[in-house]
Amino acid sequence: MKNFILIFMLIIVSIQTSAQSQVSSKVYKNNLPEIYITGDVNLHFRSPQPVQFVDLSTKNLIGDLPTENVVRIKIQQFENESHTLKDSISDKEDIPIYYFDNQELGIVTVVGQSFMAQYKLIYKIDNSSNIMTNIEILPEDMQALEYPDYQISSTELRKYSLEIIRKKEGKKIRKNKDLGIESQLNNVFTFGDYVFLDVSFKNYTNLTYNIDKLNFSIDDKKVYKATNVQSIEIEPVFRLYDLKSFKKYYRNIFVFKKFTYPNNKVLNIRLVENQISGRTLNLEIKYSDILQADTF
Repeated sequence: MKNFILIFMLIIVSIQTSAQSQVSSKVYKNNLPEIYITGDVNLHFRSPQPVQFVDLSTKNLIGDLPTENVVRIKIQQFENESHTLKDSISDKEDIPIYYFDNQELGIVTVVGQSFMAQYKLIYKIDNSSNIMTNIEILPEDMQALEYPDYQISSTELRKYSLEIIRKKEGKKIRKNKDLGIESQLNNVFTFGDYVFLDVSFKNYTNLTYNIDKLNFSIDDKKVYKATNVQSIEIEPVFRLYDLKSFKKYYRNIFVFKKFTYPNNKVLNIRLVENQISGRTLNLEIKYSDILQADTF
């Protein structure tokens, strides 16, 4: 009998836990954070990640993305006003829209790379101290999203890349020098399904090196002996800096989604100068260098 009661209680607890989990996975309009806004103030949402999508549930609100991490919202004050802040000028007669105090204007939905946040905007007539001009999207307002093609946000990739570049160059896993330019692979790190390459370039000449392009490709080891040359270009999902030229020294972190290649191929890092007689330098990375990468 005691065992039966114990089992029965465990079943009840399990049902209650499951019900709570289902409730927490749903978000109701009445539970959304309320934000007051007035007609003469633009409201800015600051996102910790690049914004992927913004939804304004009513025509009472207009907005745009002045930068990838900021959403700008304002109240539509005229009938002919565009639904975005850009291109809002119109030749039609301005017909004002009137709102009443505490009127619900709509729901703002901001989607980042790994989260969604929603807010309910309320109109306030008086421009009092509770009118905010900018809001940081905090973790408690975020609902987690899972994107199979983007597991780590740009903010996190930048954080890990900065950790790497603060380290010393290391033992020079690979290097190549030609025409007064030296390239070297300093470190290789992995985190989850991502590969971080720490690469630096040194210019021993007095001529500034103007970068035309920096390509990454998987090539045959001995191209000149191959009958069918195969080259597969790969693009980093993130790079710490976007430098166009350097005088003496250039170091950067390049992040790739996990990749593999056979022993008869190499990862080729090709630096090209943007001049007709430009200096070009190749750095070949063996797959064993990737396999021996450190982890965070």
